[in-house]
Amino acid sequence: MDVKKLGRIPDGGGHKALGRQAGRTTRKRMGLDCAHSAVDDHTRLAYSENHADEKAATCAGLLHRAAAFFTAHGIDRIECVLTDNAGPYRKSFAWRDALTDLGAVGKLTRGGMRGEVIQEALERPRFCQRISGAEH
Repeated sequence: MDVKKLGRIPDGGGHKALGRQAGRTTRKRMGLDCAHSAVDDHTRLAYSENHADEKAATCAGLLHRAAAFFTAHGIDRIECVLTDNAGPYRKSFAWRDALTDLGAVGKLTRGGMRGEVIQEALERPRFCQRISGAEH
């Protein structure tokens, strides 16, 4: 699992659509969204959600929803969840409880994890299917 912070794009587009000077006036205080993603290492099936934060409760909730998504697609067992060293994965009781509920073990990377799956999805949006909340 990983989280990638992405800048919000204002209505009407940002500087890439409007030009640098025109886009500057529309972007004030847009903030960030956090793209949370979980990927099955065997099938490469991915589950992602956008949230306003990367707090422990959000990460734990995503883990439960991702597990349900994977189960619906025939992946019925999660043995280990690999994450970076962010606080919600290291210090959170909610995260530990979510892992325990799934019977999984949490494992932290030794550093340098960049979120390659999220980066790939950003670079190749034509291969990603967007599912809105009403469709699941």
